[in-house]
Amino acid sequence: MELSKEKLLWMYKKMVQIRQFELKVDELFKKNMIWGTCHLYVGEEATAVGACAALDSTDYITSTHRGHGHTIAKGADLKRMMAELLGKETGYCKGRGGSMHIVDVSTGNLGANGIVAGGIPIATGAALASKLRNDGRVTVCFFGDGAANTGAFHESLNMAGIWKLPAIYICENNLYGMSNPVSKSTAVKDIATRAVSYNIPGEIVDGNDVLEVYEVVKKAVERARKGEGATLIESKTYRWLGHSKSDPRVYRTREEEEEWKKKDPIKRLGERLLSENVATQQELNQIEEEVAKEIEEAYQFAINSPDPKVEDLAKYVYA
Repeated sequence: MELSKEKLLWMYKKMVQIRQFELKVDELFKKNMIWGTCHLYVGEEATAVGACAALDSTDYITSTHRGHGHTIAKGADLKRMMAELLGKETGYCKGRGGSMHIVDVSTGNLGANGIVAGGIPIATGAALASKLRNDGRVTVCFFGDGAANTGAFHESLNMAGIWKLPAIYICENNLYGMSNPVSKSTAVKDIATRAVSYNIPGEIVDGNDVLEVYEVVKKAVERARKGEGATLIESKTYRWLGHSKSDPRVYRTREEEEEWKKKDPIKRLGERLLSENVATQQELNQIEEEVAKEIEEAYQFAINSPDPKVEDLAKYVYA
């Protein structure tokens, strides 16, 4: 592998962080400790980590309603994330934004978005700003397959194509828009083929292979930095759990789910690191243990943080 051992173990750890964080959130939600709903990223970890591994710390991302993975991969503080989900004053949005609205400008995360395709125009605007400023920054925009059928998608990519913006649009195609199969909602077999309409490259990547995602995104980043414009990447992946916490998943078979679980992105990277003698099983086990401790510390920080004050109800809320 061309990547350093340090970088590869960073990728492994980030995916483990996302997986363990999401499973903890699932546990807390079932205990009625998290209000609203959550859209969990379990199974899709390789896309966020592979993409963010190809970015500089000063680059931007925009996220989606299923945004915990992107946020963690871009360097978020697990404690502040957990506090936000539990509605605490120490959270990223002081407990007012919740699961779908975590933002951390200090790490280049311009925010998750509860509106389908809501982040696509924001990413396009950020990329336009970078081009006008000539600051060398690239913006990665994560969105789902359902968002690829919105006007915001088509208008934004058309603009990016015209102006050669330093934007990378990553469609996380997990086969279902809520409960509707992509095959019943999208006329084309591969969403990436739509790139030809905007005169930009369209790439398809195995979204469960973190190294493949990294290589494809890295190439798109280099292209964007050289002023050659945007790229559309379709990451074929799968969410293990429901669309949201109220989803019983009656629209797909358990056999299909088990087949996709065999493509577990964390297990795949771990096996490759072992087979190529990049890491030992002991090192991987140590990472798992370190992350478990971090998740527990994040939980303890959150439950021991103060609730927002009633008299501050109208503060920090914009409409």
